[in-house]
Amino acid sequence: MTDARPLVPAYPALIRDYDSSFRADAAYRASLPDLQNGPASLIVGARAPIQHVGISDFRLPIRYQTREGGEIALETSVTGTVSLEADRKGINMSRIMRSFYGHADHLFSLKVLEAALDDYKADLDAFDARILMRFSYPVRVESLRSGLSGWQYYDIAQEVVEHRGQRLRIMYFDYVYSSTCPCSLELSEHARETRSRLATPHSQRSIARISAVMKGPEKLWFEDMVELCRRAVPTETQVMVKREDEQAFAELNAANPIFVEDAVRAFARELQADPRIGDFRVVASHQESLHSHDAVSLLVEGQTFAQASLDPMTFAGLRA
Repeated sequence: MTDARPLVPAYPALIRDYDSSFRADAAYRASLPDLQNGPASLIVGARAPIQHVGISDFRLPIRYQTREGGEIALETSVTGTVSLEADRKGINMSRIMRSFYGHADHLFSLKVLEAALDDYKADLDAFDARILMRFSYPVRVESLRSGLSGWQYYDIAQEVVEHRGQRLRIMYFDYVYSSTCPCSLELSEHARETRSRLATPHSQRSIARISAVMKGPEKLWFEDMVELCRRAVPTETQVMVKREDEQAFAELNAANPIFVEDAVRAFARELQADPRIGDFRVVASHQESLHSHDAVSLLVEGQTFAQASLDPMTFAGLRA
């Protein structure tokens, strides 16, 4: 018969109270394990390079300058990524946030964005890097006839990308408008003229997403992009509307019927004419009131946005 052994706890008796007085000194911080900077033997899966790794959608207030010289603070969503070589385990993602926060109090400009990119690219010893900022930018819009005004919000993103030694500055801009079908308009008029039947052409809320490479020293203001889109397709959705404005909008739509093919070409014409814009892509979706599906179109100029296949969410991600 063996002697009974006392039960030994599987784990030592650890203190379960949080020590709010503890301070980590340099020696303690140096002793902390850092798996992401570990040897290549810790890599899981294929030892392959990663094109983008980082953080997405961390938010903070950023100050932007308006074209008129004022300032506005807007909640901004930031995505920052770097490339990772095949023999490196990972990155310390907090460095991206720390690098960006070092510039967050400055008035926004592309130079500030590029400086933040340079900092975290150097901190993480990466070849390629990308930083993207998304926000909704308000512009005061006058009604068509009543003299009222209201705030229109434009979804905008600014991106700086460094890839293989080449740096690109890109603006993404969403423009929401009304599209009246030219065919439906003619059919409605035909019913009126030939059969004295009241008929209404179908129109729908539509959206164009413009991606434009910015080039040259002259700044492309957000307000400039608003005006460019309005010149291309003047039937922008309205903010403040009284009866006279609604009637005016019906007249404006009748004067500017447009197919989705027409829309992307109209935007392209204005983009081509602006010397501050290089390569671009226009994706448009007319979210049909006649059909249970949408009418879509995509136009690309230059190699920056050229691609043989489309992401499944290219059109599905456009919601007006």
